[in-house]
Amino acid sequence: MLRPAPRPAPPLLSLRTTFAVSFATLTAVVTVLVGVLSYNAAARLVRVDQESVFDRVVADLRAEVRERRMAPEDFSSTAPGHDIVRPARTDVQVLGPDGVVTDPAAPPLPVTAADRRTASAAGAGRLVQRAGVGVGDDVYRVATVALGGGRGAVQVAQEFSGTEDLLRALQRRTLLLMAAVVTAAGLFGWWLARRITRRLIALTAAAEDVARTRRLGIQVPVTGLDEVGRLGRAFDRMLGRLARSEEDQRRLVQDAGHELRTPLTSLRTNISLLRRIDELPPAAREELVADLGQEARELTDLVNELVELAAGQSGTEPPRRVDLAGLAEEVAVLARRRTGREVEVRACGDTTAYGRPGLLTRALTNLVDNAAKFDRGGTAPIEVSVAGPARPGAVRVEVRDRGPGIADADLAHVFDRFYRAADARSRPGSGLGLSIVREVALEHGGDTFASRRAGGGSVIGFTVGAGGVESAGLDTP
Repeated sequence: MLRPAPRPAPPLLSLRTTFAVSFATLTAVVTVLVGVLSYNAAARLVRVDQESVFDRVVADLRAEVRERRMAPEDFSSTAPGHDIVRPARTDVQVLGPDGVVTDPAAPPLPVTAADRRTASAAGAGRLVQRAGVGVGDDVYRVATVALGGGRGAVQVAQEFSGTEDLLRALQRRTLLLMAAVVTAAGLFGWWLARRITRRLIALTAAAEDVARTRRLGIQVPVTGLDEVGRLGRAFDRMLGRLARSEEDQRRLVQDAGHELRTPLTSLRTNISLLRRIDELPPAAREELVADLGQEARELTDLVNELVELAAGQSGTEPPRRVDLAGLAEEVAVLARRRTGREVEVRACGDTTAYGRPGLLTRALTNLVDNAAKFDRGGTAPIEVSVAGPARPGAVRVEVRDRGPGIADADLAHVFDRFYRAADARSRPGSGLGLSIVREVALEHGGDTFASRRAGGGSVIGFTVGAGGVESAGLDTP
């Protein structure tokens, strides 16, 4: 049974599009909300203002007819020297005693039965109001006020439709303004998103290029002081460390392959002689077996040091506060048992640093073993000095011996991998011990040093930065 083909994954929106759409949406919501609230507030103010003006005119008219005995002729638009106040969009129409229009408004207002009864009312100031009165194409609010004594009434009308037309025009303009603001916000959001994500897109392209080509030496944009700039710099440092690690691994494999060929070739030669061991004299047999044992030990030591060097580069040991003077004492005790030589430890100042104890112990052990190896027949003690800084700085560890010393030409190379001076090639060793010391020192924010000792011998050591692994920029718990 055939399974249906999986549906293709929906295309993901880019960060730039997401940012622009989000910015435009937020702006649209805010603009619409502000526009609606502003329009409603403005419309309410306009309507309330118009109503208050109309109510005030009607109240003044009622007060006037109550205080004075007035006739319809007093409100005629043709009567000289007297007319009620007529605000904008307000019309006045006068009714006679029987409700007949004696002075029409322009346009004329409709007269209802209630208006006629009001005109015939005996009490002055009687009021009848109507809203939504249609006059032609316009809508009015009409108030009819009795003059009293059956003498007639005065109708005051205020036009509604003009105010509503004004509000509709305001509404249209508000909508156009909101549309313009939303459009401008969308364009500005797109431009801003493009500006913000430009460096992220460059970083993404760099990461994809690394994943595709596996090349770690690419150029990474690291401009800016914001979070994107920090990300670019961190990414650049990460690629640099990965490139150095890859180069170290490649060089380690090449060097290890080169160094392993010599003992393996010698082993193959001696193994081929084992086939004729019965033909060899007893002395040659003993020499052959001794050579095989020595070569096996050297090969084992070389493999162990290669493994330790690779493990040291991984940096998996959790760092903690370490007393280097205490580590030196432990290493001295082990060296005395293993070599029978006297090892003296001197310490001064604050000798603590933040580091990986196993790596630092290995570095100290390599230095002491190196001193014992090159001063095999010596009787003077091997001296280990651990000096803390008088002020914030590096902790200095050095090992002094009274061996043959180091030639000036070899001082610059003693910490290179597999490097062995000409006069030391006959001695056992792989040339990796001091290289491991340098790796440990660099990982702890320090460095290595070597010099000839006055009176004969050598001084070899390393420093640990004031912050240990912290000063080297490594992660700490």
